[in-house]
Amino acid sequence: MSDRFADQLLTWYDQHGRHNLPWHHNRNAYRVWVSEIMLQQTQVTTVIPYFEAFMVSFPDVHALASAPEDDVLSHWSGLGYYARARNLHKAAKQVVEEFGGEFPCDQEQLESLTGIGRSTAAAIIAQAFGKRAAILDGNVKRVLARYHAVPGWPGQTQVLNALWEHAETHTPQDRARDYTQAIMDLGAMVCTRSKPACDSCPISDGCAARARNEVKLYPGSKPKKAKPEKTTWMLILEDGEGRILLERRPPSGIWGGLWSLPELDPAYGSEELQEACEKELGITCQNPDLISGFRHTFSHYHLHIQPARLPVIDVSGIADSDRHRWLHRDEALSLGLPAPIRTLLTEPEQAALL
Repeated sequence: MSDRFADQLLTWYDQHGRHNLPWHHNRNAYRVWVSEIMLQQTQVTTVIPYFEAFMVSFPDVHALASAPEDDVLSHWSGLGYYARARNLHKAAKQVVEEFGGEFPCDQEQLESLTGIGRSTAAAIIAQAFGKRAAILDGNVKRVLARYHAVPGWPGQTQVLNALWEHAETHTPQDRARDYTQAIMDLGAMVCTRSKPACDSCPISDGCAARARNEVKLYPGSKPKKAKPEKTTWMLILEDGEGRILLERRPPSGIWGGLWSLPELDPAYGSEELQEACEKELGITCQNPDLISGFRHTFSHYHLHIQPARLPVIDVSGIADSDRHRWLHRDEALSLGLPAPIRTLLTEPEQAALL
């Protein structure tokens, strides 16, 4: 049975949808998968240059699976949510080792891969294989929550289940590839979060939220909590050869697996940094030169970063290892670095404006 919602959406998509995105060319499961992971919580315009550069370096799943993690993370630097890159790398190895380098076309098998959930698996099935599968990314949640006036925050199980039911109902048997792209495009281009263009929406005549003049109320907002504030010293330790000490962060958590600058407890005063470096790192330094501090916001807290540049007199306390490296700036910038650290190493004055 034909679904009016889907029919109207597909008619709109044929005229106004996005048909020429980079992952639409030479379309296969690998390219669709990488694009879907990159697009999680990230806009298309931001993703496109990252996707294109990623495909040059890692043109297929075998290339990605065999690449060093540092290379993968360096291609993700600035894109944020770095767990996505680590999961992408792990999943590529799974595809090679468990599926012979071929992506499965089965929902359950796709969901067994690291970092792939229900909606991403469905997007791969629909976009790469052209088979019917219902998706529910952020854009789709917004469209369906408004169209059906589903109250509440989609992070709540009851609300999410209701949206999944609507997603399953509206997904057509035919043109699954076009439909999944169409509903994502509608959310990104028309049914936007802050300025929805209801007058040009192809499904507005059936939209319950618009009929009530309550479009901005859907979907419901996440209950707000005040983000905690944290502070840290971030050290630019430079030896006589112009090399800077980098420290690899733990594999999980904020900036997991990326290279960053050594940090010290904010309880140390600026006059104590020299002594702290010797005590904590085994490095003898000269007097610190303080750089303007700045705040970087993560999803669940604010981090106040106070950078300090310290010329190193004796580097013998720390040798190169899996955790530490002494590198010149150009070498450091080739690694996976968090965006604020990259800016701090290249334009310390700009870092204060972040």
